[in-house]
Amino acid sequence: MFSKAFIVGILLTSFSSLQAKSNCGQEGIWLQVLGSGGPELDDGRASSGYVIRQDGKARILVDMGAGSLFRFEQSGASVNDLDVILLSHLHVDHSNDMPALIKASFFSGRRRDLPLYGPTGNELMPSATMFVQALFGPAGAYKYLNSYLDGSDSYKLVAHDVIADGKAADVVLTNSKYKITAVPVHHGPIPALAWRVEIGGKTLVFSGDMNNDNDTLSTLAKQADLLVAHHAIPQEATATARNLHMPPSVIGQIASMANVKQLVLSHRMNRTLGHEQTTSRLIRNTYAGRLHYADDMQCFQP
Repeated sequence: MFSKAFIVGILLTSFSSLQAKSNCGQEGIWLQVLGSGGPELDDGRASSGYVIRQDGKARILVDMGAGSLFRFEQSGASVNDLDVILLSHLHVDHSNDMPALIKASFFSGRRRDLPLYGPTGNELMPSATMFVQALFGPAGAYKYLNSYLDGSDSYKLVAHDVIADGKAADVVLTNSKYKITAVPVHHGPIPALAWRVEIGGKTLVFSGDMNNDNDTLSTLAKQADLLVAHHAIPQEATATARNLHMPPSVIGQIASMANVKQLVLSHRMNRTLGHEQTTSRLIRNTYAGRLHYADDMQCFQP
């Protein structure tokens, strides 16, 4: 039999872990990795998700794969502080927690509209606006939350489509606080975007999933303070995996060409975990800047 003190200790420890707070600083710009994994369920990681913090507040959410909203909660972030959502593409491991976010906002007291930007669609994927309608529209899977689209609730989720074919960059939002730019990237047959966020005098770039056939990321990431690059495949990957993702040598070449100050490798899948030494060697052939391997809940200061 376990003692009462032992059981209470376990419960308190579990509660404490659920309430873990962000280790990001309370001043300036920080990147927090919510989910550093991919779609696997045996890697011990949440799927892709990131939040940009400014002076302690979570302002920009980039992707929200499965588990990333739990990490958002653990970090102490607030839905009310979010100014914008950016989706790189609509694969499940980048967008799955969208319904959880909208439902959770009911309990947050949010009173201002929430803009969302994502890619246009094709025969395989809906556009960002169609995705939101498919979830929350009058005939959607979660149509009971339609009040967040039709303007009858305390705030409105406002979706925008961003062109995801071709190679032209698109400034989707610019104001006194942010400049946000998207560029199409090649992720096999899936419409996908990379994002550049200029905030508080810093520039952060997110590759999303891509194989670099478009050759657009190095220009988007030019002189960035921090580049989050998705490291989903090893160097020797071929076939479908290589058509969807870029190997370490390509990541290094992009980071070097763009002259980024820090490189954060995320979307780390089982096929790349444990091979960090080889990955680092391949990247160091061309890139000499600061290199990090992301884990869930980690914070990086640009």
